[in-house]
Amino acid sequence: MNDQVKFTIDGKQCTAEKNTNLVEAAKMNGIYIPTLCHLEGVKPAGSCRICNVKINGRFMTACTTLVVDGMVIESNTNEIQELRKIIIETLFVSGNHFCPACEKSGNCELQAMGYKYQMMVPRFPYEFEEKEVDAKTTKLYIDRNRCILCKRCVRSIKSKDGKSIFAIKGRGHKAVINIDHKLANQMTDEEAMHAMETCPVGSILRKERGYVDPIGSRKFDHKPIGSEIEETVTVK
Repeated sequence: MNDQVKFTIDGKQCTAEKNTNLVEAAKMNGIYIPTLCHLEGVKPAGSCRICNVKINGRFMTACTTLVVDGMVIESNTNEIQELRKIIIETLFVSGNHFCPACEKSGNCELQAMGYKYQMMVPRFPYEFEEKEVDAKTTKLYIDRNRCILCKRCVRSIKSKDGKSIFAIKGRGHKAVINIDHKLANQMTDEEAMHAMETCPVGSILRKERGYVDPIGSRKFDHKPIGSEIEETVTVK
C-alpha cells in the first residue's frame, strides 16, 4: 500500500507520507513554513498562527493540517507574508521585548522572525503591560514579559511521572504561564536546560547561565531562521 501523497506548495510538486502535518511535510521538501509554537513530535496546538497558509482559498494553520493527495497550498504570497508580519509585530508590542539586553538575543526565534520579515517600527502601539517574573525555583527563571504563550513548555516539559511542570492560568488577554515550583525544583540541570532551549524566546531561562555564548556566535547571528531547511535539501 502506497502511503505517499502528492501535493503542491507555491507551485512546487511535493511528496510526503500520509498523515504528516504540513509544516513537517514542507520541511521534507526543502520548504520553510515559519512557526513559533510547533515542536516536532509534540501534538500541534496552532497557538502562534504564524504558519497560516491558504488551502483552497481558506486560511489554515499548517502545523494542525495533515497533507492529503492533490492538496494545493499557498505559503509565500504577499498576502500571507504580510499576515505573518502583522502577527510578529503584535507579539512584540504585546510583550516587553528589549532585545539588546536579553540573554536569548541571537538565539531567539521571535527576534529572528522580526529580521526575516524585515520588521522595523511596529504599526501598533506598545502596551508596556507590567508582567510578573518568577525566580522562586532553584534552576529556572520565568520572565512573563517575554512570553508569547506558544505553549511549547506546557505541551512538552513534563516531570518523570508525566505531570505538566508548566500550565496556562487565566483566559484571553489575562492568560499567563505558570510553573509548578515543587515539580520544577525536582528537575535535573539537563532538564532545566531543555526547558530553556524549548522556549522560542527568553521567557524560560536557566539560572546562572546567562550570556554564555558571546554576541556574534549565536544561532541566528549568521544565518536567518529557516535557512537550514532549504540548505539541507539543496545539498542533497
